[in-house]
Parts: sequence; structure tokens; C-alpha cells
Amino acid sequence: MRLHVHQWGTGPRVVLVHGGVLGGRETWRAQRPLTERWTLVAPDRPGHGQSPPARQDFEPEAALIADQLLDEPSHLVGLSYGAIVSMYAAALRPENVRSLTILEPPSAGVARGVPVVDAFGAATRGLIEAELDPVEALRRFFPIAGVPIEVPDQPHETLVKGMRQLLDARPPDEAEPPLAALREAGFPILVVSGGHSEANEIICDTIARETGGQRAVCRGRDHLVPEAPEFNALLESFLTSTA
Repeated sequence: MRLHVHQWGTGPRVVLVHGGVLGGRETWRAQRPLTERWTLVAPDRPGHGQSPPARQDFEPEAALIADQLLDEPSHLVGLSYGAIVSMYAAALRPENVRSLTILEPPSAGVARGVPVVDAFGAATRGLIEAELDPVEALRRFFPIAGVPIEVPDQPHETLVKGMRQLLDARPPDEAEPPLAALREAGFPILVVSGGHSEANEIICDTIARETGGQRAVCRGRDHLVPEAPEFNALLESFLTSTA
């Protein structure tokens, strides 16, 4: 499978891996100002945007990202489910990862046994495995994830398509990200949360601790960290510091 890839700008290469529901073009709209100094490369994960359909599963998707987009040195940024994909992909091609930025991965397995994290993982899994109409699923999913958007009666088809894809996904609490391998790889790591969810804070704290990564909280848009007012400055400062 070949992933459809959006590309904008000039400068050092930054691969942006989106999460559930929205594809690469929509997820990273707020990063367009960075195209004056960076080349942004945003794939549509399988079943999203213009990429061919396939079940959402972080391990085979990581192989696609590693093979097709980490074939040259790049900064790697992943959001939500895409952050899980990015952690696995970075471990597959560490020699071509200049830095890794991880934004609110729903990988509850990294802090299994903490009640609030277990509850978050179970809620996400329960939604994915439920047989729901996509619109109703969106209404339930956004509060679980921390997406501060009200779902209209007739949401855009992009949202409906993305939610259908998520309803068939491999549950993210099954992920066991290769945190030790990421620590050993030696590239700089930044872990960012939105400051809206105790479970997400614990997950991000755990990943930062286990990988030796930097830790930041970027408030203002909850789970939609790329849209937070301070995020672009935070990301660019980190990317520049790794040069």
C-alpha cells in the first residue's frame, strides 16, 4: 500500500502523523505558518483522506510510515493514535529520526494498573468495539478523547468517514510502545499533553520518564494540541534545538 502524502513548504523535513477521524490535510492546518521554514510532510493514514482503506492498526501502519516516509532524515511528529504509530515507526528506522514529538497518545497500556488510566483505556476500547452509528459514535468519542467540539446533526463526511475507520480500529490500549528502544536510540524526544485529562497527563508523564524525553503541557485546545495557541512556537523551538 502506498500512502497519499500532502507536502508543503521548504526547509528541514518534518513528518506529521495524524490521529483518528481527520486526515493529514485537515489535522495539521494550524501548522501552515511553519512552511516558511520547514517542509511539512503529512500522510493520510490508511482509510483516511486519499489513502487506500485498511483496518486501523498501529503496527502495520508504523511499517508504512517507516518504509515510505523515514527513508531520509526527518523530524517525526505524531498526534493521538498517530503518536502510537510514530513511536513504533521511530523504533523501526531510528537512524533517520532527527527528533520525535509525541502528542497525547491514548496508549493506556504504558500505565496499566492506574485506575484513571485503566478507565480511560476501557472507555476508548468500549467505544471502538460498540456497534454504533458513526454520528452517535462521534458524540461519544469527542468527550472521551477531550475534543472540544460539538458534533452537529449532519457532520461533514470527512468526520463520518474517519469515525467509521476508528470504529474498526485495533484498540490503542493493546499498544506496548517500544519505550526502551526509543530511549536507547538517542534522538531527542518531546512529549506534549493538552492539560485537560488526568489519564493523558499520566500516560505522557510515563512515556517521557521511560524514554528520557522532554515534557511539556500545551493548553487551550485540550486533545487538539496542534491547535493550541502556543504549540507552533513550542514545536519550532524544540525542532530548532535538535539541529
